[in-house]
Amino acid sequence: MIATVAGAALVSLSAMNASANEPESCQSVGLANVNWTGVTIKSEVMEYLLETLGYEVELTTASVPIAFQSVADGQRDAFLGLWLPTQESMIRPYLDDGEIEQISANLEGAKYTLAVPDYVWEAGVRDFADLDDYQDRFEGRIYGIEAGNDGNAAIQAMIDDDAFGLGDWELMESSEAGMLTQVQRSVPRDEWVAFLGWAPHPMNINIDMRYLTGGADYFGPNQGGATVYTIATAGYSERCSNVGRLLEQYAYTVEEQSQAGGYVINEEMSPMEAGQKLIMDNPDLLNRWLEGVTNVDGTGAVTIVRDDLGL
Repeated sequence: MIATVAGAALVSLSAMNASANEPESCQSVGLANVNWTGVTIKSEVMEYLLETLGYEVELTTASVPIAFQSVADGQRDAFLGLWLPTQESMIRPYLDDGEIEQISANLEGAKYTLAVPDYVWEAGVRDFADLDDYQDRFEGRIYGIEAGNDGNAAIQAMIDDDAFGLGDWELMESSEAGMLTQVQRSVPRDEWVAFLGWAPHPMNINIDMRYLTGGADYFGPNQGGATVYTIATAGYSERCSNVGRLLEQYAYTVEEQSQAGGYVINEEMSPMEAGQKLIMDNPDLLNRWLEGVTNVDGTGAVTIVRDDLGL
């Protein structure tokens, strides 16, 4: 019993020291974000957690390349949306130059590649190599998301390489919301549409859809199987060790992120509201994320956030 109490005291003291040893500059945290449902939920919940613990947070939404550059330059401290392997070529120069540190995986088991509605898959489009056989049905278009996105870049690279006979196809850049609106408009009419799909995301619940095989050279193996990582400005997690610990421990399962995304897409909650509801439905998340983390004054974080949420 004495050993247990002593061990608990040591953990508590260590956590307090982590916060107390942070320089005053660490009390202001800059987060980069990209306008995807899953990443936005994670970013806004991180913002909420930090603000509840007494930090000042500035959350800025931009394209992926700008997010990477802002973290490398130290204009923003962290970004929760590094998808690997699809963004490998984009992030590698920053990692090799020592400008960015890759902290930890915040989501494993993700997927990111081209998809089609179920009725298109049933009609015979099951692989990237099948697309050009039905060019007229697709009107030679593949729908992507925002300009500068790595998924769009992969699609454009296929077109530029004339891979799978797609050299005369067109990438339709838009946004996540714009792309999904196009797909959801097409499905009730049984119109053929090829689009950039990923999981976790409520699109997998709201649309009867299938992922295509054969795109490993552009999206990676296992239908774009991916892990999403948190990154920070080089040296940040050591300098700001309390925030760094939270960043390291902050992770979702595919099911958890899909659940929160469903609240946004299907129940019209804001990303912050969706994340808070996820926590209230799964309060053990706080123990997982906040173990050993404190507020800016060194007080244990779990109790503070639970009290704020009325748990």
